[in-house]
Amino acid sequence: MSYSDQEKQAAEAQLLQFLQASTTVDDTFTYASKQNVNHELVVGVVKSLLVDAFVTAADLSTSFWVLSEEAESFLAHGSPEVQLFHAIPATDGADKATLEGAVGAALFKVAQGACMKNKWIRMDKATGLIYRNPPRHHLHVVRRVRKSFRIGKGPNFAVQRKRQAAGLNKDMLDSEEWKTEKFKPYNFNTMGLAVGGGHLHPLMKVRAEFRRVLMDMGFDEMPTNRWVESSFWNFDALFQPQSHPARDAHDTFFLTSTHGRGAFTRDESFKNLLRTHTTAVSARMLYKLANYFSIDRVFRNESMDATHLAEFHQVEGVIADYDLSLGDLIGVISGFFTKIGITQMRFKPAYNPYTEPSMEIFAYHPDLKKWTEIGNSGVFRPEMLRPMGLPENVRVIAWGLSLERPTMIKYRLSNIRDLFGHKVDLEQTKSAKLYRM
Repeated sequence: MSYSDQEKQAAEAQLLQFLQASTTVDDTFTYASKQNVNHELVVGVVKSLLVDAFVTAADLSTSFWVLSEEAESFLAHGSPEVQLFHAIPATDGADKATLEGAVGAALFKVAQGACMKNKWIRMDKATGLIYRNPPRHHLHVVRRVRKSFRIGKGPNFAVQRKRQAAGLNKDMLDSEEWKTEKFKPYNFNTMGLAVGGGHLHPLMKVRAEFRRVLMDMGFDEMPTNRWVESSFWNFDALFQPQSHPARDAHDTFFLTSTHGRGAFTRDESFKNLLRTHTTAVSARMLYKLANYFSIDRVFRNESMDATHLAEFHQVEGVIADYDLSLGDLIGVISGFFTKIGITQMRFKPAYNPYTEPSMEIFAYHPDLKKWTEIGNSGVFRPEMLRPMGLPENVRVIAWGLSLERPTMIKYRLSNIRDLFGHKVDLEQTKSAKLYRM
């Protein structure tokens, strides 16, 4: 907008007089509103005064929300679906061409889909006409239910009622009143009071269930009570290169000292760490044909979110036997999860330094509505088995599964931190069905 010289001079004089009296203008927009002057005119005056150093100025930035041109149109005329709805005759239908002419082809294209989705309109396939549906104001009407009873006389009806005794007491026994007293029948279906202690954490319940299932499948449990491992058993024995990114401090918790006795040697294999998996135990145990499993704590230096923790439990399983294949591995894993109630599973090819072929294991989470990775698996590479002294035709299949994620899926938890960690509400152990014994 252009302004006349007279308007500019008047605005300039007004601004200078204001500065004379008030010294500063905190915000030109507020000033323009109070002085009933267009803000664009004030900005032009300020820039002109800046050139001659009549004023100093600092930029201000204020964010606020306004309606777009499209939203302004909706406010004035209604949304596309409302415009289309009103363009259809109340009793008779209208064809597509008529409605496009009434509201415009572009708006009709948008509005038709929205109206059909909301079930505001319907199309007669025989005639091609579009009709209104009776309006349903479901957003403004709340359905309430009032319960009442129809009463009639019962078999023990009387004008006056004597209340039945709730239980037997000493006075009744002493007076032998109990012989004629009528007692209320016991309700044996009522839940008793919650016990004050002794509730199991869900992970411990699922861990016990997993142990039972694996033992029923013929597995023996490995000793995994040592959380600190050397890099040799955690990485080197599994043919994981010392340059592998997983051995970086960003992924692994390394220990700088043990029992306060200072640092370790420079050799990578002698570094102590909090184990990143329990496969190090499997590597020590694999010197004969066997079926082993373990369920214990592991540690990963990674960011925490709804499905990841830095400290969690791993379910490890290994089978050493003759001529095993990837099909055997899929069958064992599928059989295990079927026994614990998880049937929607997928396997995806993956890479592991010590297994080939390798697979990631996914299960569907009904609340997150996505496939969640719950474990890793594979067939041990021949070069890893050679130092163990196993016969040439012996194959080892192995898998590592998270204990937390199957528990989340089983009990429909969407955030792993509600299950394990410092944010867990321990009061749930007294109320949730998950914990009740």
